[in-house]
Amino acid sequence: MTIDHIAIWTDKLEEMREYYCRYFNGRSNEKYTNPLKGFESYFITFEEGARLELMRRKGIPQGKEGETLGITHLAFKVSSREEVDTLTKTLRTDGYIVAGEPRTTGDGYYESVVLDLEGNRVVLVG
Repeated sequence: MTIDHIAIWTDKLEEMREYYCRYFNGRSNEKYTNPLKGFESYFITFEEGARLELMRRKGIPQGKEGETLGITHLAFKVSSREEVDTLTKTLRTDGYIVAGEPRTTGDGYYESVVLDLEGNRVVLVG
């Protein structure tokens, strides 16, 4: 089996679409809209792996900031340690929060952690 997609509720649908397409080379489909339910979504497809569904509907409660039970982060594999460093720097320069500086973890990964527009943790793995 493989994971088909992961979904994120957002109040910033267009901005989140731009974020994942711009920084992670995602390709978006046309927006799906269900006016009866007040629902809108995009699927973002990446070069490999699962797709990301970004969804918006009024009345979805906002989550807690920081670490919580449940899905804790999305991880994107990049081509090298240098790309981890470069993308982390680009995201910081563009105003995004770097929640974890590039480092080698105890289990041997070279990674950094950035936050998207909704505060979701995005791990860059080189």
